[in-house]
Amino acid sequence: MEPTSSSLAGKASDQSLAQGNWLDSYFGVSRRGSSVRTEILAGIATFLASMYIIVVNPAVLSDAGIPFSAALSATVLISFLSSLAMGLYARNPILVAPGMGMNALFTYTLVQGAGLSWEVALGCVFWSGVLFATLAMFNVRKAIIEAIPPSLRYAITCGIGLFITFIGFKNAGFITGSDATLVTLGNMDASMVTFFIGMMATAILVILRFNGALILGIALTTLLASPMGRLWGGDVVVEWSGLAAWPDFSAVMQVDIWGALRVAYLPFIFVMLFTNFFDALSCFMALSESADLKDKDGNPRNLKRSMTVDAFASMIAAPLGTSAAQTFIESGAGVAQGGRTGLVAVTIAFLFLPFLFLSPLLSLVPGIATAPALVLVGLFMLAPISKIEWSRFEQAFPAFLAIILMPLTYSITLGIAFGFLSFVLIKVFTGRLQDIKPAMWISAALSVVMLVTTH
Repeated sequence: MEPTSSSLAGKASDQSLAQGNWLDSYFGVSRRGSSVRTEILAGIATFLASMYIIVVNPAVLSDAGIPFSAALSATVLISFLSSLAMGLYARNPILVAPGMGMNALFTYTLVQGAGLSWEVALGCVFWSGVLFATLAMFNVRKAIIEAIPPSLRYAITCGIGLFITFIGFKNAGFITGSDATLVTLGNMDASMVTFFIGMMATAILVILRFNGALILGIALTTLLASPMGRLWGGDVVVEWSGLAAWPDFSAVMQVDIWGALRVAYLPFIFVMLFTNFFDALSCFMALSESADLKDKDGNPRNLKRSMTVDAFASMIAAPLGTSAAQTFIESGAGVAQGGRTGLVAVTIAFLFLPFLFLSPLLSLVPGIATAPALVLVGLFMLAPISKIEWSRFEQAFPAFLAIILMPLTYSITLGIAFGFLSFVLIKVFTGRLQDIKPAMWISAALSVVMLVTTH
């Protein structure tokens, strides 16, 4: 007997229901007050808010000498693998991808500033991931959290934000060098005008709360830049080289693991560890508060598993050919859409995967098109500045040094080093030795080593 259309529809419906029930059961979707549809839509929202990293991360890493297409492949692969692990293992609605602060530290401090090759710098990324994994497995986060004062943790995030903004202005030619004043406004040419229009358009899209405002801003600025060198002055910056191609894996396994094990590089490894560890912890805590993603003790849900995923993501990022991966605060976009489970992260992971084959299309994007995104990411990272206790000078001064010295010295590690050193010296000479925890003494000692060996 031939099956009727209604029976076929019924079977399809049963199959869909069974699939939904399996997802519900594994991720605990209904138990968290959500639905499979809501989780998938939340994953799309987070992806749109953060997909700018597919273009911006390779653009930054190419300044370190890693080929754009190879860095793009590494970015997509690590975003896919680590977000998938976050969803399946930690079961949290959080994206893990190469972080903006970490790629800036990698490119502009380790490679351009300290003169490391990008292969050795990847080795530093690897060892910071090993240390991160060790801390995550032994669950020593409480001791480390208590050692570093909150004001310095907030300051480091803010300082990296200012540094990234400065890089955005520099890459666009909006700010240039000057013998008289060190820096000055660039030439009022087609490139500057295009960047400024793109930056303002991106800011307006953010204000209007468009999903994917940064990636829309990048696309719009690329379109504005396409006539340059063709219809008006300036060099040609947008050139078509194709739609799709096989992934470029030329940076895979190029990491120099043993070359990174030099005493002079230990401060760099520590700074990467510190930055990634606290970024991850801050992100988990912020998202757990905003979406009530807490366990029965009031701590962020599955925190140990989430930190472990973040740590191993940093370890495998280096062999793949990119700077460390970390949790993205843009995950809040999906949480705001009602996402509550790991199904959100799994959805994000599979949305990244097709871009593995689109490097020729994405290489269309010029530096002036990614620059507005850098400027605005820097703004977003300045949010914690209001949490610093500016009325307490012993807290405010080290925080201020950390913030201001990062862009002025063009080095994240120098900002952190002088922030740590000034904090310890203030406590020593005001008779408050009990305020200095062991981890802070170690941090200050490593800062001295870095200053002596690299400057």
